[in-house]
Amino acid sequence: MRFFVNLVGAVALSCLAIESAARAVGYSPSEWIRPYRRGPLQDIVTWDENSLFVHGERIFFYSGEFHPYRLPVPDLWLDVFQKIKAMGYNGVSFYIDWALLEGKPGTYRAEGVFALEPFFKAATKAGIYLLARPGPYINAEVSGGGFPGWLQRINGTLRTRAADYLKATDLYAASIGKTIAAAQITNGGPVILVQPENEYSGATSAVPEFPDPAYMQYVEDQLRNAGIIVPLISNDASPHGYNAPGTGNAPVDIYGHDGYPLGFDCANENTWPDNKLPTNWRDLHLKQSPNTAYSIIEFQGGSFDPWGGPGWDKCATLLNQEFERVFYKNNYAFGVTVFNIYMTYGGTNWGNLGHPGGYTSYDYAAVIREDRRVDREKYSEQKLQANFFKVSPAYLTAYRGTASTDAWTTSPALTVTPAYAKNSSSSATKFYFLRHTKYNSRDSTSYKLKISTSGFGAIEVPQINGTSLTLNGRDSKIHVSDYDIGGATLVYSTAEVYTWHKYEDRTVLIVYGGPGETHELALAVTGLTVVEGNVKSITTRGYTVINYQATSDRKVVKVGVDQSIYIYLLDRNSAYDYWSVDQGPHDSSNPVILKAGYLMRSAKVDGTTLALTGDMNSTIPIEIIGGAPSGLSSLTFNGEEYTFSKDKQDVITTADIDFPTPKLAIPKINELKWKYVDSLPEISSSYDDSKWTVADLKITYNSLRKLTTPVSLYSSDYGYHTGTLLYRGAFTALGSEKTIYLRTQGGSAFGMSAWLNSTFLGSWRGYDAGIDGNSTFTLPNLSSGSKYVLTVVIDSMGLDEDWTIGTDQMKNPRGILDYKLDGQNQSAISWKLTGNLGGEDYKDISRGPLNEGGMFIERQGLHLPGALSAAAGWKDSAGPVTDGISAPGIGFFAAEFDLGLPSGYDIPMSFTFTNSTSAGAYRAQIFVNGWQFGKYVSNVGPQTVFPVPEGIFNYHGKNYLGVTVWGLETGATKVPGLELGVDSVIWSGFGDVGVVKGETYAERKGMY
Repeated sequence: MRFFVNLVGAVALSCLAIESAARAVGYSPSEWIRPYRRGPLQDIVTWDENSLFVHGERIFFYSGEFHPYRLPVPDLWLDVFQKIKAMGYNGVSFYIDWALLEGKPGTYRAEGVFALEPFFKAATKAGIYLLARPGPYINAEVSGGGFPGWLQRINGTLRTRAADYLKATDLYAASIGKTIAAAQITNGGPVILVQPENEYSGATSAVPEFPDPAYMQYVEDQLRNAGIIVPLISNDASPHGYNAPGTGNAPVDIYGHDGYPLGFDCANENTWPDNKLPTNWRDLHLKQSPNTAYSIIEFQGGSFDPWGGPGWDKCATLLNQEFERVFYKNNYAFGVTVFNIYMTYGGTNWGNLGHPGGYTSYDYAAVIREDRRVDREKYSEQKLQANFFKVSPAYLTAYRGTASTDAWTTSPALTVTPAYAKNSSSSATKFYFLRHTKYNSRDSTSYKLKISTSGFGAIEVPQINGTSLTLNGRDSKIHVSDYDIGGATLVYSTAEVYTWHKYEDRTVLIVYGGPGETHELALAVTGLTVVEGNVKSITTRGYTVINYQATSDRKVVKVGVDQSIYIYLLDRNSAYDYWSVDQGPHDSSNPVILKAGYLMRSAKVDGTTLALTGDMNSTIPIEIIGGAPSGLSSLTFNGEEYTFSKDKQDVITTADIDFPTPKLAIPKINELKWKYVDSLPEISSSYDDSKWTVADLKITYNSLRKLTTPVSLYSSDYGYHTGTLLYRGAFTALGSEKTIYLRTQGGSAFGMSAWLNSTFLGSWRGYDAGIDGNSTFTLPNLSSGSKYVLTVVIDSMGLDEDWTIGTDQMKNPRGILDYKLDGQNQSAISWKLTGNLGGEDYKDISRGPLNEGGMFIERQGLHLPGALSAAAGWKDSAGPVTDGISAPGIGFFAAEFDLGLPSGYDIPMSFTFTNSTSAGAYRAQIFVNGWQFGKYVSNVGPQTVFPVPEGIFNYHGKNYLGVTVWGLETGATKVPGLELGVDSVIWSGFGDVGVVKGETYAERKGMY
């Protein structure tokens, strides 16, 4: 066991030179921790070369990625945690988005939906350990990779030892560090690991020393000085070995890396290219960090999808349950014991928080959908895998043998990696990780397994004549031998173990195989009774061999002299319906094992009462096969008591858990009483732009791109970093001007429109990969000596990420890069610009610095609840579908409606746009009770469905809906169709979800 010690070595002296700059805000020199001079900081979370220990107990840290900022409803964080816990996971990894917490340099805000304390509390309640990943750089497909927009004004290279960059991180690092420190397990919280930086793995030649030990030591020291004492773990983007313990380069305590072997080609959702399955990661680990547990901090759990991409359904096909079986079991063959799957719940890029490479949905094709449903098969597959490791402690210290195509099976088409627990003796538990040698094969391969067991010696299984095993295409197996089940020995099993537990009166074992497969298992006991179904069996030399075909008709047998071992022989699809529910947050000492429906959340025995909570989407009974108290007198589900019966095997079956289908009254969007207001008054001759920001910077703060205009028109130079940007350029005409050239930049799929006075000039419609656009517009006849105003509206899609150090891509400016007015010098135009009201002094603290852009209605706050009472020139309207807008421009449609949905149900709802090419190019935003939960781009796509969670919706009262419509083409623009629909109705034991409090409408000072 290795207690927590930060190994720094020779790099320590190099850090002294920047020590004064490195001190985090709020710390005196005497408080500055020199890691290379200290001893162990804590002894609760420790590790050795095999695994983590928590309170002295070995654990497999089985974790799912979940970002609280992508679900701005704190009441629902527990829901996601419980769904992750229900799969058998014990961990969650989470990023923290700096851009949402320090929207203005020097002002740190972490309150309301941005406070992490409720997240920590929910994790503790659910029994989830946390890996905190605060960055400061996170990537994560968020705007700027988590960097706030004002970093565009930093001269130094980002993610390096540049003094101005390091200083810029200090307040955030100290503030978030203290928050995480307070939630460490040493303080009774759930945080057991912290990751400094993220994917510090790629740089250009412009970065002279990479990886830079001085920079990484600075980041680590910031966390240590904030009070972080749990282990620091790294996240190398691929197994380079950067910053591993013993490297002398600002090492972390535990080395970890990423893995996305199938990439992100969702358009070819059925294609697994050759040579994409890693085969050398175990060898690399032993070379790079042999004294730490093998850790994969991000392994592919889905895929991001870009603007214009194929959509989540295809991503979910590419990264489906077959992918999990082949690729995850390959990782187990390497001996991974810190395993985090990215993403496990993706959520939503609400309020402009996403990067320009992705759209509003961040579903990620994860096991839990964006709307929190768990109906993808890959969720159930993960439940089978993770639960196996909960009951297989021998895995954690198992020695890996050499992968072979001939040593362990009768087919060279198969590769097996063996693992031996403790030692290689015949009595040690063994695991056999089996896959197709050609990993992407679709063949069904017959084979026998060649193993050596304590009971039978060297044998081939199945032993019963006339049967063989089958590995179907894109599948993988974990066979076991000499596997302990509570003092009894499972001599071997070709069927995979789902779970087992030894109770006072019985041992329950559940195994499964693929549908139609034949499997065999043997136990070192005699005596067999078939309770259900048909099996083949033999008894020999004190051993019982059972052979069965995995079908939807389950088989149940009792074995042993006292018939106390109950074995459930299932096919995989049937196994999906079984749950093993711990009774305590981190206590699996007496789980309740049961067959149930959609989701089981909790089980609690109190005397002779068993209380269950869960979710149902159909009427079914619940069957309890282990863990119920003897003499059960009361059984409740979601607080309601149900009658039950007990069979001869003491298996308890409830009466049907009724799923009453509620009557739902969902308003029809077209039938609402809509109001309308023009959201582009800026093209009116009477518009007053005196409060706009004057573009007067003759140099730019942006060190990435030099100016090609007399003054900077980069929005971040003036504090505007998000959403829609507007520019007004005034000039006096010569009368000979014929065209205006504009080069604008807003990131992938951005759009732009331009007007001269009130005359529409045209648009850059945008396309999926178009990060900037060159547009030349024909001008109407101009009168010499007359004054004109050019209005340019740009849809900024977020700031670029900064993955490759030295590129400073995050600094790619947004706005007007260049322009040329025919016949005039550039200086003939004087410019003003605006974005969200106040810029970095953003007005809506409750929704953070990114929710609002620069559209007129956003600056006015008309998207906020209560705005219909404002004196804003509202007009009656039939809505965005029936009326739309009559000419190119931007209109805002708003309506109120009541929802009266029943309590006790989870009812995911979403807005759906009808996709029609006949409507022309337009852009729309959806605001629900002030929260921007959808950006739709008709000519780019792919997203047409926009889920909105309860808590943003008020399910039991009034809701305010706003829709902006931006027409980019000549003529009228009508939305072809917009509907609010119910995606599922689930009776849930989760509990009430409160409406998230946010700013409501009030006339804003200084608005324009």
